[in-house]
Amino acid sequence: MSAKLLALLIAAGSGVAMALQGSLNATLGKIIGLLETTFIVHLVGLMVVFLLLFVFQLGDGEWYRYTEAPWYTYLGGLLGVLIIYLVARSIPPLGVAVATTAIIVGQVMTACLVDHLGLFGLEKASFTWYRVAGTALMASGAFLILKK
Repeated sequence: MSAKLLALLIAAGSGVAMALQGSLNATLGKIIGLLETTFIVHLVGLMVVFLLLFVFQLGDGEWYRYTEAPWYTYLGGLLGVLIIYLVARSIPPLGVAVATTAIIVGQVMTACLVDHLGLFGLEKASFTWYRVAGTALMASGAFLILKK
């Protein structure tokens, strides 16, 4: 299996996990509240990562390098809280398929911008007409999924 195919399967697996997580979070949010759900999700995640790092010692063991990372790289935690909250908030009124489609379109548009500008030290990838067409087709697909 090629490295790119494996990476695509891993990415698809993350999409499956995101759709399931969003559904579970939305359900929990209806019961205990959205901010409470966001807290619980991160607490459970913290416990799992704690076990993986400190009990099973599965990390790379390079904690000492945390000062080498630019300050903005730590905003991922803030974005994680925002993502959990917004996904759990959007699924009940829209449904999982529509909300997930909107999420994916937003992700792709933002990813194309990040690629095009080479933000955060990532390699630049121009926003070509193929990418424009692909994004337009995706947005069209999102529109069709919204139709009843």
